[in-house]
Amino acid sequence: MSGTVPGSNSVSRRGFIAGTGSVLGLAALSGRATPARAAAGPIADGARVPALVIGTGYGGSVAALRLAQAGVHVHLIEMGMAWDTPGSDGKIFCNTLEPDHRSYWLRTRTKAPLNYFLGFPIDRDISRYTGILDAEDFSGITVYQGRGVGGGSLVNGGMAVTPKRENFAAILPSVNADEMYNVYYPRANAGLGVGSIDPAWFDTTACYQYSRVGRKHAQRSGFPFVFVPDVYDWDYMKQEAAGTVTKSALAGEILYGNNHGKKSLQKTYLAQARATGRVTVSALHQVTSVAPASGGGYTVVIAQLNTSGDTTATKTVTADRVFFAAGSVGTSKLLVKLKATGALPNLNGEIGKGWGDNGNVMCGRANHLWDPTGSLQSTIPCSGIDNWAAGGAFAEVAPLPTGIETFASFYLSITRNPNRAQFTWNAAQGRVDLDWQTAWKQPAITMAKTIFDKINSKEGTVYRSDLFGAYKIWGDHLTYHPLGGAVLNKATDNYGRLTAYPGLYVIDGSLIPGNTSVNPFVTITALAERNIERIIATDL
Repeated sequence: MSGTVPGSNSVSRRGFIAGTGSVLGLAALSGRATPARAAAGPIADGARVPALVIGTGYGGSVAALRLAQAGVHVHLIEMGMAWDTPGSDGKIFCNTLEPDHRSYWLRTRTKAPLNYFLGFPIDRDISRYTGILDAEDFSGITVYQGRGVGGGSLVNGGMAVTPKRENFAAILPSVNADEMYNVYYPRANAGLGVGSIDPAWFDTTACYQYSRVGRKHAQRSGFPFVFVPDVYDWDYMKQEAAGTVTKSALAGEILYGNNHGKKSLQKTYLAQARATGRVTVSALHQVTSVAPASGGGYTVVIAQLNTSGDTTATKTVTADRVFFAAGSVGTSKLLVKLKATGALPNLNGEIGKGWGDNGNVMCGRANHLWDPTGSLQSTIPCSGIDNWAAGGAFAEVAPLPTGIETFASFYLSITRNPNRAQFTWNAAQGRVDLDWQTAWKQPAITMAKTIFDKINSKEGTVYRSDLFGAYKIWGDHLTYHPLGGAVLNKATDNYGRLTAYPGLYVIDGSLIPGNTSVNPFVTITALAERNIERIIATDL
């Protein structure tokens, strides 16, 4: 890149002046003025921006907010929709039990994580639309991802878990744990609005009967039962239970968005970022190429999409800095493609490696008639069973919000599965492949069984075999928690810089090598806080 010091992470003088938000300096260098406030509306063809962030999930939202607070004008590019306009039913998001066109990203049939009940398939036909949940199929695994402004925060259960300090070194060995636990985890938890359920209310409310049964069974088998923080507004949920507000978590809303009580990124980091006046978002825009620009900075090619997924326009813009925050899968796929096709050929050989599923595996248990789990179940999980130290598994006590009594306990386990996959460029097909194998889930099943075999033995119960197919016990075909593909201090430096290309950064879950020991989004957020603070201090 012209104007850079060899071997440094500095950028051109133009990039520096743009990055500091100096309107006059940028105008003098580029020959055109830049507005003092971020322009409204989608990004224009031919635009030049100081910082372009690809993706509006946890990493991208943190980067946008902190850059804007430092005086940098930021443009966020989001493949999904803005999700700010109600549909014909008056709601922005559809219900888990009644999925419509809003539910899935460019599918004509739903693909629910739990897609059988009593052994019968429950998926249904829908019209093709840029819906909120992407069930992206690779060899051996389906990866669930949020599509829209707010990314994964729109569709996850909101379980905001900071990993135990003793497990951290295995996750990110090159990162100073003292700094993470003293500074960046607290900062992330504050920014995300993390809170915990009132234990007294938990003990009495009907909507957590399923979780209380989970507690009883865990403790009777000698496992630690833990409350887990969340980003739901717990006061709002109490009002839902009392019938004084519109129901959301108590109306089956989670998998395809939550209309009221959940504090997604739209309400936290992104709201703060927009309030600076320096952040603009282009929804239904997908970055297809990033390459060095002849005059410094990077040429970014962007496809504008309609709600059928068709490209309606192709835009070419120039950015002084680009932050890859498209999620583990999105960032990894894009970087692997750019390296292989010659747009960014000097990316190192670690790009695409170290991808994991956070050890996700699901199962259900059939309880006795004296252990009903409740017909009313909050969609927001608030508890877990911890057997990480002894068995390599942490199990979220998950809801099964069918609206009827099922006498079933349902769990999403996070395990210490050591298997890692790699993204590679398939030139013949013009796509990026992932080499995961379903058989690689076996360690996760074995680890989860350290909890549930013991509970079943103690309670005299059995596994449900009707939730993932006919006579299929384990949900071993999916992950909610994709991680890795551009691993910190391997594919990047220790702060997410793509060192061969000054001004390019990775700042999302692709930095984390495959596992966090818990639900990952607090760690993704905290790591982004750490990295962007250093980048602003040194590169700007």
